[in-house]
Amino acid sequence: MTFAFEAAELPADAIEVGRIADAWGIKGWFKVLPYSASPEALFSSKRWFLQPSEKGAKTFTGTVLIKIKAAKDHSDSVVAHAQDIADRNDAELLKGARIFVSRSSFPTPETDEYYWVDLIGLDVVNREGLALGQVRELLTTGPQTVLVLAYLEEGKSKERMIPFVRAYIDGVDLQAKRITADWQLDFDV
Repeated sequence: MTFAFEAAELPADAIEVGRIADAWGIKGWFKVLPYSASPEALFSSKRWFLQPSEKGAKTFTGTVLIKIKAAKDHSDSVVAHAQDIADRNDAELLKGARIFVSRSSFPTPETDEYYWVDLIGLDVVNREGLALGQVRELLTTGPQTVLVLAYLEEGKSKERMIPFVRAYIDGVDLQAKRITADWQLDFDV
């Protein structure tokens, strides 16, 4: 028996956190490929909003809501089980779906910890107040995370990388949408 998808409105604060890779086992579980190495948002939210893959077969349209009964780490991914998904056939209907979670359901980070999604788009200035660029993305380079900044120089788009570590980052002000760094315009990583 195939379950009916529950149509839903995507929350205004929805963040895409992963996608469904495939069915897992025979009891309706499915494998999730999280976009973060620390997928706490997947574990903390019991309401996932799905949208079909941008390419490939589509078994539903628009946004649907699934209610998560369980989600856990498994090897290099996450496996989950949702209400009303009874067997492998039902789980296979979700293959390729993009997973969104309301930002308000993310766990509260510890002091001096930040979700990457909250850092994207922040302006970065140095101690003198000179603009270094805007956070375009973050990279994990093993022992540390690196901010990748986009900026313009003589009308050309360029990028600058700054290690996101205490030695170089003086502060993050999410309200002001600004990061202050101990970094100069001519420094290269």
